[in-house]
Amino acid sequence: MSFCKGSSERRNCHRRWRGPGCCFVFLLVGAMPVFAKQGKTSQPGVQNGPDLQRRVEQLEAEVAELRQMIQERNSLPGRAEASPSAGHIAVNSSVPSVSLSSAEGKSQKPSIPAVSITSEDRKILDFLRDSTINLGLDSYYAYNFNHPVGRVNLLRAYDVLSNNISLNQASVIFERAPDVSQGRRFGGRLDLQFGQATDTLQGNPANEPRPQIYRNIFQAYGTYIAPVGKGLTVDFGKWGSSLGIEGNYTKDQMNYSRAYWFDFLPFYHMGVRASYQVNEHFALNYWLVNGTNQAEATNGFKDELFGFVMKPRNSVTWTMNYYLGQEHPDRVVVNPVGPIPVQPGLSFGAIRPAPDGRLHIFDSYVTWQTSRKLAMALEGDYVIERLWRNEALGRSSAPSHAVGGVVYARYEFTPKLAVAGRAEYLSDHGGLFSGLTQALKETTATFDYKLGDGFLMRYEWRRDFSNQPSFLTDTQGVLSKEQSTATVGLVWWWGRKEGVW
Repeated sequence: MSFCKGSSERRNCHRRWRGPGCCFVFLLVGAMPVFAKQGKTSQPGVQNGPDLQRRVEQLEAEVAELRQMIQERNSLPGRAEASPSAGHIAVNSSVPSVSLSSAEGKSQKPSIPAVSITSEDRKILDFLRDSTINLGLDSYYAYNFNHPVGRVNLLRAYDVLSNNISLNQASVIFERAPDVSQGRRFGGRLDLQFGQATDTLQGNPANEPRPQIYRNIFQAYGTYIAPVGKGLTVDFGKWGSSLGIEGNYTKDQMNYSRAYWFDFLPFYHMGVRASYQVNEHFALNYWLVNGTNQAEATNGFKDELFGFVMKPRNSVTWTMNYYLGQEHPDRVVVNPVGPIPVQPGLSFGAIRPAPDGRLHIFDSYVTWQTSRKLAMALEGDYVIERLWRNEALGRSSAPSHAVGGVVYARYEFTPKLAVAGRAEYLSDHGGLFSGLTQALKETTATFDYKLGDGFLMRYEWRRDFSNQPSFLTDTQGVLSKEQSTATVGLVWWWGRKEGVW
């Protein structure tokens, strides 16, 4: 008698009959010819009664042994399939669970036990899932056709060197944003920065007495969303300024170089800021900060910003800011006399009387995504500052002011190819920005080629010009009214954070 006709059917039959009784069935099949000979005349080579009895007893003992082995195998840890549940991860169900032995003599291993995730492990996994770590590299090569002494591009914010392969900035960004829908109202962000742009952002001892302490920390702030109305977002710490439309990270800008207004307006602030979303079209902003580009205040006055962001339609965003400050220091760093138990740079002498003139910044910009391919932006700024403001004491002074604006346009031919242009004007009356009364202008043309996701090559031509000699030449002490540069920028970025950094 046979259950299977051929080898393939035998394999199928084996699969159908695998289980706790598999070995027992095959042993019975093997014994059937023996039972078939009972009641017939004995012939040479055929087992007699006593031999048959011993054979049956042997088979019964083997069956009992196999049953014992099967029971022991079923009692092994991890034999039962683990079902996914809170705090546990099931092992891969594709791993076969097989018997220790079979009628065909094949020995097999027990299944791998399930991996258990503790509550502490779950907290770590949830933290990593809701956090992002991003890396960025920004480098460039620029050529200045003035061949300036020292290969320096004057009045530039980031692309400060010519005929030099330069590292503009290397950035590390860690962010855990709050998410009210997940019951998380707290969050935070830390931006570390290294390279030439670091010295631009945090390098001026005139307004930051100890810039070396904060130099590599571009942003570091915590966030809390208070349960007020649609949500009141409060940040405390140091953050990049939103005065002016351009920002720090090159990948998020239309051009590689930055405008004069980016270089002139504040780079960062230290303090507290709040944003309230009135509705889906209108939000209000308020800041209370140490000053412009001041992680450590130079006087006791706290600057303020009042502003709003309006979205009359999805394709248009209008931002309006008014900033009130006092940037004149009321003390000066002095050499300590004798052993003074303070950190270096914290020995001061008072300035009496201290200048108290106010700084006013009116900043407004609008962006318009006219179509899927074309984006446009317009910025207008007016800045005015006095050294003294008290007319009654005869200390009133004439103000210095700067006024102007920038227009931007970018057209995307394909997801990999785009062109952008910028035109700018800045009237600097009293040398508030450049140290010289002059009318500055610049035009920039940029071509983008995105080699891959997170890898951008940017080509740029820029011409700066003024009505006063303001730019270096190849002759020491001789200035030119214009300078032209050609730049190739390479920008890489990696990380889970989508959109604008």
